[in-house]
Amino acid sequence: MDMATALRDLGVTDDVLTEAEKAQLDRDGFLPLEGILTLEDVSELNKRLAELTAAEGDRAGLEVHQEKGTDRLADLVNKDPMFEICFSHPRVLAAMKHVLGEFKLSSLNSRAALPGEGHQGLHADFGLPVEPGQYEVCNSIWLLDDFTPENGATRVVPGSHRRHALPGDEMPDPTAAHPDQIQLTGKAGTVVIFNSHLWHGGTQNRTDKPRRALHSYFARRHQPQQLDQQTYIRLNTYNRLTPAQHFLLDVTN
Repeated sequence: MDMATALRDLGVTDDVLTEAEKAQLDRDGFLPLEGILTLEDVSELNKRLAELTAAEGDRAGLEVHQEKGTDRLADLVNKDPMFEICFSHPRVLAAMKHVLGEFKLSSLNSRAALPGEGHQGLHADFGLPVEPGQYEVCNSIWLLDDFTPENGATRVVPGSHRRHALPGDEMPDPTAAHPDQIQLTGKAGTVVIFNSHLWHGGTQNRTDKPRRALHSYFARRHQPQQLDQQTYIRLNTYNRLTPAQHFLLDVTN
């Protein structure tokens, strides 16, 4: 199995993304893909995440990260077949190929910003600046609620992935607002691809309900994964997945 074969088997062709979409991703560092999930999909995913959060209690998210003021879950590859869409959807994979070339899943997690919480400093998901075009990581936010200015929608600084700098290099306080920042608002069911070298961060949820999302995070194949999929993969998960999906997870028998 190789990258080209895996992507072909998962339905990724050269025209899955338009040239305009690719240009937007290159220029701005993010690309909203509307209608990836149906409202029924969104409802079922939210129901399952609530069940997992309740079942895991204070251990929820421990495989990767826990964050005050949020509900987090990790290792979702192993926790229900319904999450497979997050590392198998052709439009999402086409975007990852465009940004990264040869890539693999790094982690599949969820994050719900709780009422009054969720603000983050601007950051990139890679510890060093990189030259434009030499990108190592790319993320996707799967909106499980409408993202609004009030409920903690992610903020980004368009084009900052091309600055060859981290927020702390230019900002005295990365938790402060940036003059060029915008919020990634959109309808539930949308997936926003964003280059993880783009400066970004959660904002405060000023509503009385959690703001829920999935994060399907990818890296170039030579990078370590945020969650070592080979270590965590369960036999029943491995057996239900296809060889192309095994390749994207970088797991072997």
